[in-house]
Amino acid sequence: MDVEVSGEAREKRLTNLVALTVVVFSVFMAICKVKDDNIVQAMQLAKADAVDLWNEYQAVRIKLHFVESEQHQQLLLTEAGLLKGGADDRADSRRLAAEAEHYRGEGKKLAERARGKEAEYDRLNYHDDQFDLCDAALSVSVACAAVAAVAALTSNWLPLICAWLLGSFGILSGVAAFAGWAIHPDWLVALLS
Repeated sequence: MDVEVSGEAREKRLTNLVALTVVVFSVFMAICKVKDDNIVQAMQLAKADAVDLWNEYQAVRIKLHFVESEQHQQLLLTEAGLLKGGADDRADSRRLAAEAEHYRGEGKKLAERARGKEAEYDRLNYHDDQFDLCDAALSVSVACAAVAAVAALTSNWLPLICAWLLGSFGILSGVAAFAGWAIHPDWLVALLS
C-alpha cells in the first residue's frame, strides 16, 4: 500500500508541476505578447516616419536641383551677355544662392532624421526578434507540458523537462527583450526569418 501511495504522490506531484508550468509560461507569454504588439506598432510608426522623411528629402533635393539649374542658366546668360549684371540680376543671384544653401541644409537635416528613424526601427526589430523567440519557445514548451500531462499517467518526466528547457529559453528571451540585454541568437533568427 505504501508503494501505491508513493506512486500516487509522485503522479500528483508531476501533475501539479505540469499545471504550474503551463500557468507560469502562459502568463509570461501573454505579458510578452502585449509588449511585443506595442513594439510592432512602434516599428510601423518608425518605418512610416522614415519613409515620410525620405520623401521630404527627395522633394528638397528636387527643389535644390531646380535652383541649381536656374543658377546655371543665369551664369550662362551672363556669360552670353544677355544679363547685364545689374542690381536686379545681383539680387536674383543672391536669392538663388540663399535658396540653394537653405535646401542643402534642409536636405542634410532630413537625411539625418530619416537615418535616425531607420536606426530606431532596427533597434525595435532587435527586441521584436527576442519576443518572437520567446513566444515560439514558450508555445512549444506549453505543448510539451500538455504532453507531460498525459505522460504523468505513466510517470514520464521527459516531456516536462523538455517543457522546462524550452520555457527557460523563452523566459530568457522575453526578459532579455524587456531588459534590453544583447541576447539575440542571430543564427536562429535568420533561420526563422
